Amino acid sequence: MEAIKEAIEYFHKGGLVMWPLLLCSIMVVTIAIERYLYYKTADSGSVFTQEFCTLMGQGDVTGAAQLAASSGGECARIVSETMSMPGTAARHSAYMESQAGLVIARLRSKLHYLGVIVTMSPLLGLLGTIIGMIGSFSIFNLQEGQPLAITGGIGEALIATASGLCVAILALCAHSYFAQRLDNSITEMEQCFSAVLEAESRGDN
Repeated sequence: MEAIKEAIEYFHKGGLVMWPLLLCSIMVVTIAIERYLYYKTADSGSVFTQEFCTLMGQGDVTGAAQLAASSGGECARIVSETMSMPGTAARHSAYMESQAGLVIARLRSKLHYLGVIVTMSPLLGLLGTIIGMIGSFSIFNLQEGQPLAITGGIGEALIATASGLCVAILALCAHSYFAQRLDNSITEMEQCFSAVLEAESRGDN
């Protein structure tokens, strides 16, 4: 309880900019949870990619198709639909490319908000600090001869900058994590798509 009271006290000392910073922090946590749950269902995983590519490389197309049909995630869905679809390799390639574009767009969704918060949060904190320092160095404090009030006001003003940096660091960590998962998902889809097209080219020959 004492820690909560101190946190609330520091929050009020940070000034009005603490409210948009609080909103930014809530957005970061909300987006991180939502994206984590979505990636958990949309990502087929590296294990599936390795097993699928191994089966396709060994020529076990039936086993690879069964693996894709029984696995979850968008990559498994796309290759399963492609392998069960009649048509030429060019048609299959075009289908996988179009589906991959839609999947990547959904995976990227909301990540730009994290990028905006990474940039905006330190600026909000700096704005709060500047406003607080203007109040500390106001002519009224100087006339009353209150040096302790001035230094204390500066200390309180720095709370906004520290809070802004904390929110930015949190947003940066979340953004970097999901950006890395996005890159991994794209690489895994490319590997699976290449395995399908190579198998079809061998079959044509």
